[in-house]
Amino acid sequence: MRTVFWDYDSAKMKMIDQRQLPWAFEIAEFETYETTAKAITDMVVRGAPAIGAAAGFGMVLAANQSQAKDRLALLRDLEKAAEILNAARPTAVNLAWAVTRQLRVATNEELDSVDEIRQALLVEAQKLADEDVALNRKMGFNGAELVSDGDTILHHCNTGALATVDWGTALGVIFAAHEQGKNIHVLVDETRPRLQGSRLTAWELKERGISFDLIADNAAGHFMRTGQVDIVFVGSDRTAANGDVANKIGTYNVAVLAKENGVPFYPVVPTSTVDLSLEHGDLIPIEERGIEEVVSVFGKSIAPEGISARNPAFDVTPHRYVTGIVTEHSIVYPPFVKNLKTAVLTEQAKTK
Repeated sequence: MRTVFWDYDSAKMKMIDQRQLPWAFEIAEFETYETTAKAITDMVVRGAPAIGAAAGFGMVLAANQSQAKDRLALLRDLEKAAEILNAARPTAVNLAWAVTRQLRVATNEELDSVDEIRQALLVEAQKLADEDVALNRKMGFNGAELVSDGDTILHHCNTGALATVDWGTALGVIFAAHEQGKNIHVLVDETRPRLQGSRLTAWELKERGISFDLIADNAAGHFMRTGQVDIVFVGSDRTAANGDVANKIGTYNVAVLAKENGVPFYPVVPTSTVDLSLEHGDLIPIEERGIEEVVSVFGKSIAPEGISARNPAFDVTPHRYVTGIVTEHSIVYPPFVKNLKTAVLTEQAKTK
């Protein structure tokens, strides 16, 4: 089952509710773009590619909700929906990318009626979702070339099927290596404060029968210093033109430790997640979430009442710590300013 999908019988979008895992497997359904935006903010769905797909279908819901009788009125409604969807989680570039792609469809003057626009938006959203699955598999097998039989892989956050429409990015590399018959082991960072590693990555690896150990986030350095990690794979919610990578908070720590201990560090990044308009990572907006995620775990307080806290959801890893970037085009190595741009533009040309 896909993480995000359109139910053609009910004309609703459905998603796996990732807040419930690993205790329960529940499918949530959505019939408005407002509830879709809230689901993105509340992390019913998470992971840049999955958020992008949800936003694509969210624009379909917006078109279906609209009472517009003509093109201009529908476009006004879609632009309002786009603004709300884009604000749901500002760091993940796939969200704005998918919304912009849908707005481009809606402005196609070859479409004669609002119903034709609605249908075209659904076709494009489905295409976007299908493309994500195909490119993630390609990216996974590109990255699997870096994995040797017997490797121990360190992984941060969750980047598997749950973070995409299906298959995954960094975990997709691990799935591909496992499918190739390589004997691998994974060290899974728990990934505070929302525990995407312990809740979601551990669940996905267990479901696939892949060997792993869950570790505390602050144990990663120990395992690297003692020679128990061969390679690190992480995801990315937005990558700047120079190869700086914004990913789940704690990724920067892992990258610095990897560099210090001579462990290769590879973000796994679909080209749709590369933002060539941003010269460097300090220009990437970093979402700051509510303090309740830091001061409590599953509703139970773990800190004194009334204290202040900070909760950035992402950090930026400067490109000097990045060994290479795995994309669906190729494994991109420095200089990233030149080679990452080539990979992105090549893939963009294929979709035109």
